[in-house]
Amino acid sequence: MIIQWFPGHMTKALRMMQDEIKIVDLIIYVLDARAVASSFNPSIDDLAKNKKIIYVLNKCDLADNVVTDLWKDYFVKHNRTFLKFQATNKNNAKELLRLIFNTMSDKIAYLKNKGVNKTVRAMVVGVPNCGKSTIINSLSPVKKTITGNRPGVTRGKQWVKIADNVELLDTPGTLWPDLKKEETGINLACIGSIKDNILDIEALSLKLIENIKTNYPELIKSRFDLDDEVSYEEILNFIAQKRGYILKGNTFDTLRTAKSVIDDFRKGRIGKISLERPEIV
Repeated sequence: MIIQWFPGHMTKALRMMQDEIKIVDLIIYVLDARAVASSFNPSIDDLAKNKKIIYVLNKCDLADNVVTDLWKDYFVKHNRTFLKFQATNKNNAKELLRLIFNTMSDKIAYLKNKGVNKTVRAMVVGVPNCGKSTIINSLSPVKKTITGNRPGVTRGKQWVKIADNVELLDTPGTLWPDLKKEETGINLACIGSIKDNILDIEALSLKLIENIKTNYPELIKSRFDLDDEVSYEEILNFIAQKRGYILKGNTFDTLRTAKSVIDDFRKGRIGKISLERPEIV
């Protein structure tokens, strides 16, 4: 299942980010904790290579805690500054603000000795629907950015002042022109970084079920009351029957079923699930 999605506004977004990077001190790189490896964007990696970076593992409340701790070990091993984050935890916002100041402390102190009161400017980047705007709003005393549980909500740049001497630049979510690995495209589609209306939802749901059934068999069995004898080809029909998703003519509504499976995953109804582990990076 090959998935490619790179609309024109992403090209414009990357150009804008290239222009703004000159005045930015710091990159806040937001990654979805359920698909950390797939959330890394080579285009952003190139853009940020000469800047200090804070990696924010967002939506940790939806990811497998054990796997998230493996990612923690990965970032420590590679000497990368990171923070586990969930927008509903007010302490996380305080921790991120503290981390911004700690990361920039040397530069702030250097300029202060020269009589300059430094304003830290950070660019917030990540794939679509990873939660950039939500994170900024959690830091800001007043909600200033538009959010939505779908890709493509943020289209232009927006500077937001979150403290007397800290400004954040909210940027549109961006992918890269060529998703070389099939698994990357599938994972991004599952977490909602690719618009659903360009996807084969039924095929995607089966890929998602295969992943969860392999790594979290008890969760998938419990949520959908799956019979161990059901084949992948029969799964959507089986779930449709269980949920009463029946069309006229007594046929199964597999599209509605597929959408419900993906929605259950995205909203954490199946359980805490991570789609990939550090060893694949």
